[in-house]
Amino acid sequence: MLSAFDLIAVLLVLTAVFGWLNHVAIRLPHSIGLLIMALGASLILIGIEAALPNVALYESLTAMLRQIDFRETVLNGMLAFLLFAGALHVDLGILRKRAWSVGLIATLGVVISTAVVGIGLWWLSGTLGTTVPLPWALVFGALISPTDPVAVLSTLKTIEVPKALEVDMAGESLFNDGVGVVVFTVLLALASGSGGEAGVAHVAELFFIEALGGAALGWGTGYLAYRAMRRIDDYPMETLISLALVTGTYALAARLHMSGPIAVVVAGILVGNRGPVDAMSDLTQRYVFGFWTLVDEILNSVLFLLIGLEVLVLRFDPSFAALAAVSIPLVLLGRFLAVAGPVLLLRGRQEFVRGTIPVLTWGGLRGGISIALALSLPEVTEKPPLLAATYAVVVFTIVVQGLSLRAVVGRML
Repeated sequence: MLSAFDLIAVLLVLTAVFGWLNHVAIRLPHSIGLLIMALGASLILIGIEAALPNVALYESLTAMLRQIDFRETVLNGMLAFLLFAGALHVDLGILRKRAWSVGLIATLGVVISTAVVGIGLWWLSGTLGTTVPLPWALVFGALISPTDPVAVLSTLKTIEVPKALEVDMAGESLFNDGVGVVVFTVLLALASGSGGEAGVAHVAELFFIEALGGAALGWGTGYLAYRAMRRIDDYPMETLISLALVTGTYALAARLHMSGPIAVVVAGILVGNRGPVDAMSDLTQRYVFGFWTLVDEILNSVLFLLIGLEVLVLRFDPSFAALAAVSIPLVLLGRFLAVAGPVLLLRGRQEFVRGTIPVLTWGGLRGGISIALALSLPEVTEKPPLLAATYAVVVFTIVVQGLSLRAVVGRML
């Protein structure tokens, strides 16, 4: 069994090697290139194992990957740092102007998509002979509906869109996780038979504590960090304060049963907007923002590598291929309705650039968060097909939608 240091070393070496090969030879966007190369290497190893069952390389790599708890690594490890790094660059002034669109798509949109995808998967699974009961189909709808902030923010770095649309995409992806996790938690309790008390009042209480409580906590800790930074002018210390802010806020949110993702997003937006004004010198700002840019790039690269390698561990049953395939257009339909509904409701109250609905629909990427939530499902008979459908949707959105989003933007805007 490898030590934690050995596992980190292997992942960083693979990330560096694949990243270098992509940079000099393939020249795809960095994160997407890493995922494709890792997925390709995984499929090659699976093919080698099928042709030469006595080769130990496949077993060794699979055993190594099984030591990594993907759910814990993503949800209770990387996510806090990646969300904070992304939130640092969100313009609070524009976000306030886009509050209605961001808020409605991140809440009502998630509910619409959950219902459409859940009911659609339940019906389609019955016609395909891989029946998924409606409660578990709705659980799938909940875990796949929120867009992944890591995937969305990574893709936004490679394209140019109007600022208002960029804030809609980034803001929604940063804030809809709290809503998605609450809906997922309630539906999972109902599906597994432990949520008989989960009525409207209970859902409202969960949302208030998780989402609004997380936002309040993030504002409070972010303001304390900002005030601490104002008292000094020392970039190593201020960088350390930002690190303490992220880890401390996320850990405290977990203890208080609040939304850690929303808490660190709010803290990041506050520090990122107030800090440069009167709490950071130019030198400190350059080092602090540069540090978080590096953290974002490194962890983002490792995460996309892990998504590609995860197929070695999951080894999907071929009988789930049809269900996984139909899940892709179904999730796209759910995303279209989740975007179109709020946008049409807000026409007249909020301005939208031409092509907002198709760009937001095609730009609704899923990523490691959806896979992590799917892996957290209890060991029931419905888990394998739902996991296969989740992985298929995630890979399709990142690779196909991510690579073609620039063309869609150019055509629609």
